[in-house]
Amino acid sequence: MYIVKLTIFWYNIVNPCQIYDSGRFAKCLGQQLDHVPWNLLPSTLESLDLSYNEIQAIYADDFSRLHSLRVLELQFNNISVIEDHAFHNNSLLENLNIFNNSLEEVPATALQPLYNLRRLFMSNNLYTKAKLADKVFSSFTHLQILSMGGPLVKGLRKGDFQALKNISLQEFNIKCSSNISYYEPGSLKAIQTSSMGFDIAIDQKPHFLPLMLQDLASKTFSQIQFRNLFEFMYYMQDDDIFRNLPDINVHQLIFHRGKFNENLLRMALLNLQVTPIKHLTFQYIDFARSPNFVDSGLNSSIKDLALDRLDLWHISNPDILRFDWRFTWFNKIRLLSIQNVNFNSVPCDAWLEMGGMEVLDISNNRLQNNFIFNQRCNYRGNMPALFIFNVSTNQLTSLRDLASLTSKFKQLQVMDVSNNLLGSAKESHNCYWLHNITQLIAHHNHFESGALKCLPTTVQFLDLSYCDLDQLDMAYFQQTTTLKELWLNGNKIKFIPSGWKSHSLQSLALDGNSFGIISIGSFQDMPKLSRLTAGNNPYHCTCDLHAFIQDTISKRRINITDWPKNYKCYHPEALLNTAVAHFFPGNVACDIRLVIVICVATTAVVVLVLVFICYIFNIPWYTKATYQILRAKYRAHQQGAYGGSQVYEYHAFISYSHPDADWVRDQLLPCLENNKPPYRLCIHERDFMPGKWIIDNIIENIESSRKVIFVLSHHFVNSEWCNYELYFAQQRAIGKTFNDVILVVKEPIDPESLPSKYCKLKKMLNTKTYLEWPQQDKQQTFFWAQLKSVLGKPTLIRQHAASGRGSMVSSVETVSEKDTGAEYRKGR
Repeated sequence: MYIVKLTIFWYNIVNPCQIYDSGRFAKCLGQQLDHVPWNLLPSTLESLDLSYNEIQAIYADDFSRLHSLRVLELQFNNISVIEDHAFHNNSLLENLNIFNNSLEEVPATALQPLYNLRRLFMSNNLYTKAKLADKVFSSFTHLQILSMGGPLVKGLRKGDFQALKNISLQEFNIKCSSNISYYEPGSLKAIQTSSMGFDIAIDQKPHFLPLMLQDLASKTFSQIQFRNLFEFMYYMQDDDIFRNLPDINVHQLIFHRGKFNENLLRMALLNLQVTPIKHLTFQYIDFARSPNFVDSGLNSSIKDLALDRLDLWHISNPDILRFDWRFTWFNKIRLLSIQNVNFNSVPCDAWLEMGGMEVLDISNNRLQNNFIFNQRCNYRGNMPALFIFNVSTNQLTSLRDLASLTSKFKQLQVMDVSNNLLGSAKESHNCYWLHNITQLIAHHNHFESGALKCLPTTVQFLDLSYCDLDQLDMAYFQQTTTLKELWLNGNKIKFIPSGWKSHSLQSLALDGNSFGIISIGSFQDMPKLSRLTAGNNPYHCTCDLHAFIQDTISKRRINITDWPKNYKCYHPEALLNTAVAHFFPGNVACDIRLVIVICVATTAVVVLVLVFICYIFNIPWYTKATYQILRAKYRAHQQGAYGGSQVYEYHAFISYSHPDADWVRDQLLPCLENNKPPYRLCIHERDFMPGKWIIDNIIENIESSRKVIFVLSHHFVNSEWCNYELYFAQQRAIGKTFNDVILVVKEPIDPESLPSKYCKLKKMLNTKTYLEWPQQDKQQTFFWAQLKSVLGKPTLIRQHAASGRGSMVSSVETVSEKDTGAEYRKGR
């Protein structure tokens, strides 16, 4: 195997032929070869194409190594010689094509080993005779297709094809000279074939045609084709050369190329009226009026031509449609196809003569609106059997005119209006269609969105592909309640309308548009949709697109026919040209439920952390205290009691807990207030103003005192109000150096054992010098001296505005509106 591959690789480097499929096929066409490159061809070849070269001869060794050869293409060369043993080792050959070469004789000896031949094409050579060697060709029992003859074959003789009398062919084609000189009756009787092709011009010998037809009498053919029956001149005689046509049982008769006039056409059709022919084709015919044609009225008309199909293609003169000045020959035609005839009008009587027509194809005729629709014609009752109407590839612009024309065609169900100029909103109003139209093919037009309202609403199949649509008119599609299949591919649609509802749609084609967003909800209101084509769009690769693809694939309700090949990302730029099938966004980015869970969990964690921090650092307590300060300041401002220059009423404010009150009254106050001059001190039991809020009293008296003395003890630490007073003093000291705060430690306190809310107190105890109350009497004198030194010398202090305050405070117990004095003392 390795050696075979290496050999093929070498062949492909130096070989003018393309070798492929593991050395089974070789293509050497059009390489200007003048000989067969036998030494460059692998022996494993089964098919070899040497057509369109300049090969002049086939030698015995050219194909001797190709034992497996089955197909050999040698057409369009200049082969004049094929040696007798050229195909000696090619007994498996089934298809041989030596069409259009320069052979002067049929290479019978060379062909003799090819007993497996099925298709042999050897016409258009320089043979002068069409004689087939009986010994050779009678052995081709597998032969199915044979083409024979050439431009120099002057005629046919009775024994030319006797070798084929026991061979049943599928197709036989014979070509003779344009100037045929002889034809012996019985020349074609030996031919047994399903399809017969004549490339014989009878311009000079028109009487040969009845002889040929007579040889085919009583035989059955699927098709007979006459090519260039009259190549250079029109038939001007009166003899009926088609008189033997009724004796032939043929399904399709084709006249390809050649010249026809009215007389010859009428002659052929008169005979076809009494034949079993069902399919008649005229293509590439040069038609002309007959100068000697005599119109005998309806007696000369063709009225009984019953055909399943009549094709009139590429006719030079549209007068062929009414060659006898009438359209009666269309009366019993079921399918009429008129293409590239370029007629420019349809008279009113033409529609009347097509009463039995079921299919009318008038495509490719450059028709304009007024060519087929005449407002002066009465179309009522016309075309009662018409089922399919094809007007594609013309120059029609008005849907309104088409609707008016077909509104009287009671059985019409299928219309093809593709490749026209339809779609202008101006030409698309007041359209009244019959309710029986179920299929409308309208691709390759230029539709404006507003023109959709002029389309029939009863369609089950609608093709609007390649119509330059940039948006869809939902008002029209809401009316198409029976629509099952819709093709919108190749347009410029920028978005899929939201809320598109269709309870009947089963198949939808949207590929090749301009929309980039598609989601699960795009087709959720189409419960019967089972087939979707939506590739080749500039997709935005988002979670919605990913969710749609995954949902569609998993549920298998909709078959995406062009997935995944035609689906690529256009946006974002980082994913440009990435296959949508390879786009996998993270679950966090796309799953909204997961996002909600993560958000809720994160929020809960944050809340818990904040609660924990608040608990550790007593944030609620500080918040409450700050609120109380602001509230007190606000009340003071409202009462005009806050503001002005700072004048202190007391030398010091004493903050202590209730269990330490005896020490304050018995030790601290007497020592300081009996001093000469005395210190004026503020304690809550004596100096707080009755009737005021406790918080207001605390703040006002702290701010009215030059210093604040804190009597620290374990009871102080456990007192809520003492904590407030400490906090308020700290707030007053913001921006200062805390020189107005004096700490008196009445009993030993470990700073590290203090609660977290006393963080400032901890710092002051660790960084600030404090006074510690000595238990020995001898040391107490020094303590008082230190305290007075810190307080400074007493100076004159202004008197409180309310007289008799000192005597009143001590007696106040339950004056506060919310926080009574009793509660305040209890809390301390």
